[in-house]
Amino acid sequence: MSKNLFKNAIALTGGISTGKSTVCNILKEHSFSIIDADKIAHKLLDESSNEIASMFGDKYVLDGKVIRKELGKIIFSNEENKLKLEALLHPLIEKQIIEESKLLEEKNKTYFIDIPLFFEKMHYPIPKSLLVYTPKDIQTKRLMNRDNISEDEAKLKMSNQMDIEEKKSLSDLIIDNSKDLRHLENEIKKIIKVTT
Repeated sequence: MSKNLFKNAIALTGGISTGKSTVCNILKEHSFSIIDADKIAHKLLDESSNEIASMFGDKYVLDGKVIRKELGKIIFSNEENKLKLEALLHPLIEKQIIEESKLLEEKNKTYFIDIPLFFEKMHYPIPKSLLVYTPKDIQTKRLMNRDNISEDEAKLKMSNQMDIEEKKSLSDLIIDNSKDLRHLENEIKKIIKVTT
């Protein structure tokens, strides 16, 4: 990987339900480019639907599209399945992120790469990281509301990721998303000032 590859990139990360999507939307309003690893993963998941069907069974694919919610059930609760899926998708995701990154580097402007598992799994040599932070109790409540699930289910989903406090200690920059939207917008403005 070329050393200039992610020169202007900032890895944007967070935990499940900490508000990364909202932050990305606000950054887009401020004319920043965003490479979205999840969006890339979803696209590649459907493009790999035949491999998914042969790995996990036909019931996880319908009309050439992967039924993500059903697949998620056997991925979140089984480490072996999770690793099998990652081995298939991660190299493809990485290739796509690198391609998009090369195009954005030509503009020589700051851009963000939204990688939920930046600290856990994908080892990209991105020099700076930005964490969308929410304390665990708020994160749990938001996830319960968002997915209409019990506290136990929310905690199981959260346990598949690195603890948010640990991510906080590893991050270069932090956006505090524990309050309302106005507070979040002010936090983002502060980040824009120090990164551009």
